[in-house]
Amino acid sequence: MVTTRLDLARIRAARREIDPVFLDTPLYRCDALGRELGCTVSIKLETANPVRSFKARGTELVAGLLTGQGRTAAVCASAGNLGLALAWSGRRRGLDVTVVASRRAPAAKLDRIRALGAELELVDGDFEMARERAVSIAQQRGVRLVEDSLDIETCEGAATIGLELADGASSFDAVLIALGGGAMATGVGHVLKTLSPDVEVICVQPLGAPAMTRSWQQRRVVSTDSTDTIADGVAGRHPIPAVLDDLLTVADDAVLVREASIVAGMRMLLERAGLVVEPSAALGVAAVLEDRDRFAGRHVATVLCGSNVDLDAYRRWVRM
Repeated sequence: MVTTRLDLARIRAARREIDPVFLDTPLYRCDALGRELGCTVSIKLETANPVRSFKARGTELVAGLLTGQGRTAAVCASAGNLGLALAWSGRRRGLDVTVVASRRAPAAKLDRIRALGAELELVDGDFEMARERAVSIAQQRGVRLVEDSLDIETCEGAATIGLELADGASSFDAVLIALGGGAMATGVGHVLKTLSPDVEVICVQPLGAPAMTRSWQQRRVVSTDSTDTIADGVAGRHPIPAVLDDLLTVADDAVLVREASIVAGMRMLLERAGLVVEPSAALGVAAVLEDRDRFAGRHVATVLCGSNVDLDAYRRWVRM
């Protein structure tokens, strides 16, 4: 029995609360990508939805819970995708949403948050600075602070991806999951280790933002003073202890990849799969590129977690 904060019955019930537009996303073998990487590759496409990321699976649960409690407002700190998802879910249910983000966040994400009607406050500094401001707003206004990965709804919403993967998991040897705060990794990992325990759960993080991976490796919280990666969606510095405990239970491995491999993965997904993705979504491909022998001849699934990317930056990275 897999023991974490998550519960399989609640995860199954979550599918009834999430707008169907975010469920049953495409899962398919990409032979062109597999030939390039030397293994069989299946893609779980979490970008084909109104917010272009997996985050709304969790914010749908959060927003539904808040409106059920009679709440009218919420605030979150976000690198972009969580705020975008909360803005979408909040607008659908009449919640006033405030998003705090770094001025350095991708303009494409910030513009879409504004377009959904959320109040957007920008801070100097990184995500951790944004979180401090979001905490202050929540206290001042007496509204719910939505915290990705800490709030169990964000993990169990993401875990519904695991239910969809588990339907075909008998053919997978490993599932590669982008690792940031840990909501997707712990959610998908919990389901797979419960329903398909032989599938290897491998978390992937940038070398320039290694806090959660270092914490997993050392089995204790390891914070960093800064981050240096284009994968802004996974660039946290202070792991949450409860999330780390869950990750230690469900992850078989956590690896770090170089920026050059992330860029190569983005380019490969464009050229071989016809997909424009943000850097975080290319982490799984980057992991295979850096350790081809490990995955040679195996069947791996990788979750493409988002595609909210500034096109100017994307063109620079992939040299379009």
